Amino acid sequence: MVTYLEADAAPLRNTGQIRLYDEAGFEGMRKACNLTARCLDELASMVEPGLTTNAIDRFVFEFGMDHGAVPATLNYRGYTKSTCTSINHVVCHGIPDDKPLREGDIVNIDVTYIVDGWHGDSSRMYPVGTIKRAAERLLEVTHDCLMLGIEAVKPGARTGAIGAAIQAYAEGERCSVVRDFCGHGVGLLFHDAPNILHYGSVNEGVEMRPGMIFTIEPMINLGKPHVKVLSDGWTAVTRDRSLSAQYEHTVGVTETGCEIFTLSLAGLDRPGLPPKI
Repeated sequence: MVTYLEADAAPLRNTGQIRLYDEAGFEGMRKACNLTARCLDELASMVEPGLTTNAIDRFVFEFGMDHGAVPATLNYRGYTKSTCTSINHVVCHGIPDDKPLREGDIVNIDVTYIVDGWHGDSSRMYPVGTIKRAAERLLEVTHDCLMLGIEAVKPGARTGAIGAAIQAYAEGERCSVVRDFCGHGVGLLFHDAPNILHYGSVNEGVEMRPGMIFTIEPMINLGKPHVKVLSDGWTAVTRDRSLSAQYEHTVGVTETGCEIFTLSLAGLDRPGLPPKI
């Protein structure tokens, strides 16, 4: 039995109940998510061959500190970095290191800032120099999957509608949807109920109600959907070593649809891809 409750009345832990935030909560999320989007905007001009992912991580940490924010991943369950950087066949949770990016790589950079207790969670794909057409197409398909999932967000619909829209489009483009990871409730907690699957049917999942806040973050593979986690306990990779991509937004359900909190005010949500007209 799914229960919903006003966020102000909920304990500060994941109880499985779904929090419904008020306008003050939405305003708190706008502030945190805007800072995350601005950081990802800054990275668009920085990512190039020779840059290390540790340098990206340092920038994310320092940008947050300069703006009164703390990276949510830092020391989260033993994770020691301020961001996740997932390159090529890494699906998610890649750990920054001193290995330089190479021409033709694609990298997902995932940033979550905590601002006044609110978590702004977003990630984008960045091409490193000139990338192959197959990689560019994967980025296009993955971003389209994200936006189609967001279009399915409206009060009264079920969260399964999000996954159904993503799966239908991805598989229609001869790509696959990773099943092992999902979107999640977010707000005063980093990871909260409900889970947002990126596959499924419109009749599955929980009913979306105004005030819900969650991430949509499809991971799309050029090959098969199967993944494995490496011995470091974090890094997830495609089993067939095919390329993987991910885009992520944090959204809030409104009375008429949804608000995307992590949109780039500079229009840089699609780095390396032509702007949508």
